[in-house]
Amino acid sequence: MSAKRIAFLGPPGTFSEEAALRYDPTAQLLPFASVAAVAAAVDSGMAEEGVVAIENSIEGSVTDTLDILIHESRLSIKQELVLPVEHCLLVRPGMQAADVKVLLSHPQALGQCRRFLERCFPKAEIVAALSTAAAVEEMMARENAAAIATRRAAELYAAEILARDIQDRSDNLTRFVVLDQTDHPPTGNDKTSLAFSFSDDHPGLLVSALQEFSSRGINLTKVESRPTKERLGEYIFLLDLAGHRSETAVAEALQVVEAQASFFRIFGSYPRYIGSA
Repeated sequence: MSAKRIAFLGPPGTFSEEAALRYDPTAQLLPFASVAAVAAAVDSGMAEEGVVAIENSIEGSVTDTLDILIHESRLSIKQELVLPVEHCLLVRPGMQAADVKVLLSHPQALGQCRRFLERCFPKAEIVAALSTAAAVEEMMARENAAAIATRRAAELYAAEILARDIQDRSDNLTRFVVLDQTDHPPTGNDKTSLAFSFSDDHPGLLVSALQEFSSRGINLTKVESRPTKERLGEYIFLLDLAGHRSETAVAEALQVVEAQASFFRIFGSYPRYIGSA
């Protein structure tokens, strides 16, 4: 039997690869250059599943992933996993901190290390890369550059670690999700993610929707909003809630909210992550 094909944000050496390896160490891992490409690979059947970051404990939601789920893909969230994230400052062998004029990394990593960068490299040019590993690839081809990435990336690209644990908080955690054509059957300890918006705008709309959950004893573990990208001041609301969409109380609440909404999408129901992270 051939190994499962899992797409991830590459190249090798990213935190997404680490998450994919932890999720299924027997899988065939396929690197892609963007979150959109990971979703497209799963949508098209090139990969059976995709692993992408969706939330960080310092920087919050990963908007690229949310926007793909809201606007572009019909994939579902099948699993979630949480990884501790340790950022390292990588340079070409022999370089010193005084040589660094340019700092490269993924925008999320740059945001998670903001305090370190402001204190230690206040005059360095900050350059965004498609991924932390892509930043290392580019750094190795440039003079006077450093990259924020993983220990594994240092090994893969023969870079030198100049500093370790440079993230703003030591308890830096990132939540990853596994995308598939379908979500997960009930396990008894699940969560459901969804998005919705309203065409009307009058007081109490959102409160009324949220009360559908609270009145049924359903705990909301996350509430946030994203612009609809259609008109200024219009938002899509995103919820994570305790329970599976097939459970009676959850299904009833979702049905009522869907009837009120102009846009409604369930991203999926999946097991709540339980781990040492």
